[in-house]
Amino acid sequence: MAEQKNVQEQDINQLRKVRREKLADLQANGKDPFQIMTYDVSHHSADIKENFEQLEGQNVSLAGRIMSKRIMGKASFCNIQDLKGNIQSYVARDCIGEEEYKEFKKMDVGDIVGLKGEVFKTKTGEISIHASAVTLLSKSLQILPEKYHGLTNTDLRYRQRYVDLIMNPEVKDTFIKRSKIISAIRRYLDNEGFMEVETPILVANAGGAAARPFETHFNALDEDFKLRISLELYLKRLIVGGLERVYEIGRVFRNEGLDTRHNPEFTLMELYQAYTDYNGMMDLTENLYRHVAQEVLGTTKIVYNGVEMDLGKPFERITMVDAVKKYADVDFDEIKTTEEAKAIARERGIEFEERHKKGDILALFFEEYAEEHLIQPTFVMDHPIEISPLTKKKPENPEYTERFEFFMNGWEMANAYSELNDPLDQRERFKAQEELLAQGDEEANTTDEDFLNALEIGMPPTGGIGFGIDRMCMLLTDAAAIRDVLLFPTMRTVD
Repeated sequence: MAEQKNVQEQDINQLRKVRREKLADLQANGKDPFQIMTYDVSHHSADIKENFEQLEGQNVSLAGRIMSKRIMGKASFCNIQDLKGNIQSYVARDCIGEEEYKEFKKMDVGDIVGLKGEVFKTKTGEISIHASAVTLLSKSLQILPEKYHGLTNTDLRYRQRYVDLIMNPEVKDTFIKRSKIISAIRRYLDNEGFMEVETPILVANAGGAAARPFETHFNALDEDFKLRISLELYLKRLIVGGLERVYEIGRVFRNEGLDTRHNPEFTLMELYQAYTDYNGMMDLTENLYRHVAQEVLGTTKIVYNGVEMDLGKPFERITMVDAVKKYADVDFDEIKTTEEAKAIARERGIEFEERHKKGDILALFFEEYAEEHLIQPTFVMDHPIEISPLTKKKPENPEYTERFEFFMNGWEMANAYSELNDPLDQRERFKAQEELLAQGDEEANTTDEDFLNALEIGMPPTGGIGFGIDRMCMLLTDAAAIRDVLLFPTMRTVD
């Protein structure tokens, strides 16, 4: 096996050498392809195929990468791949000229060319272009993976996404859909009167979520900064300032592990709306998801890993207490103290830390027993106060908060609150978080004095929500892992 691999590497190295020699010959003859600046493209491959009846017999020009060549004496066929797909071209010596045909024959799979010619259909019925000119626009000096097997090594696909996009059309389709998803979100929110804004990425205090931040040093100020873990606290400052509906779509950074649903940098969308609460955020979420699915996929029924989820039906709403009662058969309304909660956790084999309180243990039960069952769109409401430091208490039951998480496919897709706007209560919550930090909780929040000052200026009643854009893209594109919807996922450095 090792000997066979060495032979293959020697063959590839020889092919690379030949390509460099071809480039040197072109440059020596004043035909350096890298000196060509522009090329006029009139159509893409899919446009030609979709509009064949109007374009038959017409001259077009397109540009793309040669994916295959078949040389047959005085005439040849090649396949050109561009942004929208691929199309066959018939290249004949008598049509493009003898010298030009010799040059075409020396072109390699992977080279980027411009092609002009007449649209026609072959005897076998394949829509093609009868070339009148082929121009080499860029010389490929590397060897593309073998046509029929493509690029299948998962690690290499993520590291060399540029090759992955060339060899696997479904990958390109995924990222085109991702772009459309984000555009559809923007259109929906813009039409609802929301204003898109940008907030700092480098921050002195990384708050708004339970996560460990990345830290860095800013030489100019000789101060330590963090990369943001959330968009929340700055967006709320804008609500204080009178911008009643704001949103941001941007990268956030969390110093945590890698798995199929987590990457240390990912895309988050947060929005805040004055004069509403978490019920308003549920309505917005339901409408937004339906809108995006319908616009991008043409249906409100999506299939992920063979399971159909229906966004057209009203989303289920259930409290966290009721979800644990339903799936774990434990009623936390009947559990009055932290010690009782810890006792039932020990009985069920739920691991907890000594600092955990009743609400923390309720959340642990929910994660263990309920999450995996929440396949259809579901709002899980009324989280315990211990895990919701930025959320309004429920007036009738201050152990719980006006918070929900949105679940699909057993995944948390969004997190929303009736935002806490009482600065005195918020200071006490920050104080409790500082105590957790002192006890070793690296994901606890720290007190943000400027944010507290903003709340003291006065923030109106506000509903807010954070959406995981990457997970949304995973569901809507049937992608198995978060890395499949990130163009350049975080990878271990290769020496």
